Amino acid sequence: MEQAAGHATGLVEIAFVTVVAVTSGLLLMQLKLPPMIGFILAGIALGPTGFGVIDNSENVSALAEMGVVVLLFFIGMELSLKAFVQTLKPALQIAGGQLCAAMAITFGLMAISTATLSEAIILGFIIALSSTVVAMKMLAEIGELRTDVGRITVGVLIAQDIAVVPMLILATALGGTAEIGWPMIALKIVGAVGVLALLLRYLGRRPKLRPSFAAAVENNVEILVLGSLAFCLALASLSGVAGLSPAYGAFIAGLIVGSSTLRGRVIPVIEPIQSLLLVVFFLSIGLLIDLSFIVEEWKLVLLASIFVIMAKTAFNILLIRMAGLPRRTALEAGLSMAQIGEFSFIIAAAAFASGAIGDDVYRLAIAVTAITLLVSPAWMSLMRMIDNEARFGIVEFRRALAELSFERGRAVRSVDALGDWAHRLNIRRRALRRAIRRRRQAGRVHAEGT
Repeated sequence: MEQAAGHATGLVEIAFVTVVAVTSGLLLMQLKLPPMIGFILAGIALGPTGFGVIDNSENVSALAEMGVVVLLFFIGMELSLKAFVQTLKPALQIAGGQLCAAMAITFGLMAISTATLSEAIILGFIIALSSTVVAMKMLAEIGELRTDVGRITVGVLIAQDIAVVPMLILATALGGTAEIGWPMIALKIVGAVGVLALLLRYLGRRPKLRPSFAAAVENNVEILVLGSLAFCLALASLSGVAGLSPAYGAFIAGLIVGSSTLRGRVIPVIEPIQSLLLVVFFLSIGLLIDLSFIVEEWKLVLLASIFVIMAKTAFNILLIRMAGLPRRTALEAGLSMAQIGEFSFIIAAAAFASGAIGDDVYRLAIAVTAITLLVSPAWMSLMRMIDNEARFGIVEFRRALAELSFERGRAVRSVDALGDWAHRLNIRRRALRRAIRRRRQAGRVHAEGT
């Protein structure tokens, strides 16, 4: 009986959490904001430092990690290899610049604080990453996902997602008391990047892959779901066993499925599962946030959040402009990537578990990441509104100058015309006077002759 009551209580908690998450998501949608922000708020409210409805988040964290794996699998499937190759060079330049800028910030902070080298490196990784989910949702909301803005943004985000692999390797290696095996770390990173480069080259140069069993399973939804998830999790597990990130293996699996004839069949059946696991992922973000730490250190958290979102916006726009892209593209893409990404939570958790960062740094990183995710849509709307007003003001100012120049030109032309008229009148008057004098002289000569 007691066991049955426990199961019933668990089902009630799950139902309550689901209702709160859905309600929060719907409310945020009414406010024209991404629903995942509502899921994060629901996690904060229901978590251990909120109302305590969920006091054990281990199962939620396991589902959240699976959500990230399926997210990378889905991104790999949806990736257009031709479009990615076209934007590869500027995407790598921008992503590399973002990492260098983030490292410059965190090493500067290390110079004026008590932060360690490993903490500066990990914080640089955390700040450099942007949210693939939030950025793509925001661009879709403003109708820019399929434009040049969306293409360069997705290219940069995928480059960041690929960079998560070496970041996670370093985040794990920097912790502990044992000496860091840099040769092995370098070998893993080079191997991971090399395998990915060869796979992209291979898949980009050949027609769609057609598995021998494609005809038998393409209309069987159950087999498609189970088979694609099994393939995703198998490569993710192999990647984890090899000392790489499971997300790396999931991305490789997504690339392979996305380059096959089954892509159009698999995406519709996997998307609902991916959406469900992403809801769990964003709920888990809320559960990780320590409200008591935010209340105690609210000034530090607020200043760090404002600094990060403004600095990322400025550097993003600058780097995209330096890559040769137009001002409007740089503004829209830069604003969409102004937040810290979902993979930053994973890097922070891995670094904290390995001892690479301390408890306070971990809680600060989680709080700032969550806040930037929460305010990013509002920040983008505000900055776009300011830019539109500024551009409208500049256009009106130019129009006023043009009208003023036109009126001045008309006035100048009128004065010139009046001067010409007076000049001609003066010439005519002098000619008339000369004619009158000649007639008078002629009259006097005639009178003297008679």
